[in-house]
Amino acid sequence: MTRKYFGTDGIRGRVGDHPITAEFVLKLGWAAGKVFGQSAKGRKLILVGKDTRVSGYMFESALQAGIIAAGVDVELMGPMPTPAIAYLTRTFRAQAGIVISASHNPFDDNGIKFFGGDGFKLPDQVETEIEKYIDQPIVTAHSEDLGRAHRIEDAAGRYIEFCKGTLPAGFNLDGLRIVLDCANGATYHVAPNIFRELGARVIRTATEPDGFNINKDCGSTSPAALQRAVKEQRADLGIAFDGDGDRVLFVDHKGELVDGDELLFIIASHRQRVNGCNGVAGTLMTNYGFELAVRELNIPFVRTKVGDRYVIEAMREKGWQLGGESSGHIVCGDLTTTGDAVVSALQVLRAAVQTGRQVHELKKGMQKLPQRMINVRVGRKIVLDGNQAITQAVTRAEQALKGSGRILLRPSGTEPVIRVMVEGSDLGLVENLAKEVAVVVEKALQ
Repeated sequence: MTRKYFGTDGIRGRVGDHPITAEFVLKLGWAAGKVFGQSAKGRKLILVGKDTRVSGYMFESALQAGIIAAGVDVELMGPMPTPAIAYLTRTFRAQAGIVISASHNPFDDNGIKFFGGDGFKLPDQVETEIEKYIDQPIVTAHSEDLGRAHRIEDAAGRYIEFCKGTLPAGFNLDGLRIVLDCANGATYHVAPNIFRELGARVIRTATEPDGFNINKDCGSTSPAALQRAVKEQRADLGIAFDGDGDRVLFVDHKGELVDGDELLFIIASHRQRVNGCNGVAGTLMTNYGFELAVRELNIPFVRTKVGDRYVIEAMREKGWQLGGESSGHIVCGDLTTTGDAVVSALQVLRAAVQTGRQVHELKKGMQKLPQRMINVRVGRKIVLDGNQAITQAVTRAEQALKGSGRILLRPSGTEPVIRVMVEGSDLGLVENLAKEVAVVVEKALQ
């Protein structure tokens, strides 16, 4: 279903460039109010949260005005992690939750994400309905029918208790020394309290947002500083979130990065040994070593298109409780409805504490295979299927890998490139095959 404004994760772009303008977001708020207000059987209510970008103030006010004009109440939460909005939307019985955030992007980007009343991201048909209203002129409700705005003062406390409640009674992190990198983003005021209240000694970093430093040389997209801090502080581990708190990466006690595939494996393998794991959903980019590792544990595995919404769709379709991406976007479907960095981190720590093993040791259960990615730039939209030269090159590469790796060709969704990715057990072979296929792709597409 083609949509004009919505992408795979809401609406996102550079602040000041259409559609990330105050004028458009005002209209978007009104359109959302009209769509969700129609479905309300009682009080009409939409929750609004944001990350720490300076532009969040502007867009919060614009959304608030538009929603109220549509005759719907607004509950404002201020800076809160994206998964917190999903959770609180359910607990407040709201028709929708809206997050003002561009996730792991720099401060001069921003975006608008939506959750339905069930805490899941919106289906395509609802986004399409909102877009229909965006193309109509705003009609303000009569004064007696206008919405009202309130601010939820205890939103952070509610989310903190929810996160702690995802662990067994009596579970604690006593004795653990953790460096916490909050990316100067939405987790800055909740995550340190969660880990500290569970008994850990928390060393905070990137927890002083100023509106401009979100994701800047910190967080899950820039973990180098956290790696240094873990070694300098002689910590047991480090945890890095992204700007809106839906992605997480770890650094083990040796200063080595532990990515989303490895974290997902730690959670899945622990669950399999304790109560069983009925399946895991990954993406086309999930390391082949993960697939081999869960196969050894007799855990079913499926790949989806890149994007957490596709992972969640597969999980719901199959009735599985676990899925995620290499980026650290991990979904524990038995605990929450979307990727939650804090909840996922706690599940990893649960595995470490209950097994008495360090994260460095737990991640060794999965051997990441060498991976090489080459971006082939193209000047127009390309259809790869049916190109004989490319098909033959891929077939030759697959034969050379002899079942010990894989090759993937994927058009980027954000830039004009074809991504050529090869994985395998032999690094030299992987490098050569990636270069050979990339050359064929480039020639074939000229």
